[in-house]
This record gives sequence, C-alpha cells and structure tokens, in this order.
Amino acid sequence: MSEVKYSKEHEWIKVEGDIAIIGITQHATEMLGDIVFAELPEKGSSVTKDGTAGVVESTKAASDVYTPVSGEITDTNQSIVDDPSRINQDPEGTAWFFKIKLKDKSEMDSLMNKEEYDKFAKETST
Repeated sequence: MSEVKYSKEHEWIKVEGDIAIIGITQHATEMLGDIVFAELPEKGSSVTKDGTAGVVESTKAASDVYTPVSGEITDTNQSIVDDPSRINQDPEGTAWFFKIKLKDKSEMDSLMNKEEYDKFAKETST
C-alpha cells in the first residue's frame, strides 16, 4: 500500500506508480462545513506544485484546492461535482478530486506524513 502525504493547504496525496491521487483532508471538510459546490481542473491540463487546481465551496466559505505536486491532470472525479456532499462523507477515500501524472516525484519529499499533518492541523485550528 502506498503512503499518504499531506500539504499545509490541507490536501492529501497518494501515489500509485507515477500517478498521484489528490483530495482534501477530513480536517479541511470539518473547517469548511457542508460542501455544496466543487470545481475541478480540466483533464490534460498542466499544474504546478502549490498552484490552484480547483475550488470547493461550503455553506461557510469558498476555498481554493491546491496541488501539492506538479504534473498533468489525467482524471477528475465527476461524482463530487454531481454531488458535492460526497466530499463530507468520505474526503480521504472515494471523494478524491483529481489524478496527476507526476512530473517530479521528489516534490513529495516536502510533504507531511499523517502524524506530522495531525500535529500541524491541531496547532493551526486553535
């Protein structure tokens, strides 16, 4: 099983081969509340590490979704556009946002593991 990494912008990333699956964390959904809208990047578009790759809106706020790595968008999860409430139900599982063909795997080195992210999330939410 591949390891999941986390960004300071509250995205998670799981790499399988040279493809990275990206979504927002459980902590992010708790901060946002009920999600009512999701916008995803175009398939085939190029994204840059820490760049904006989508938008998520809740009853409380709108927030950009960032990409923790650079690469090309290979797939998007249309089911969360059709039913954004799925993001609240399973943010770190079936409600992934998009997949990227990695440009540089070493970009993963700057991301946090689960323990580091949990500590970061706890410290920044108080």
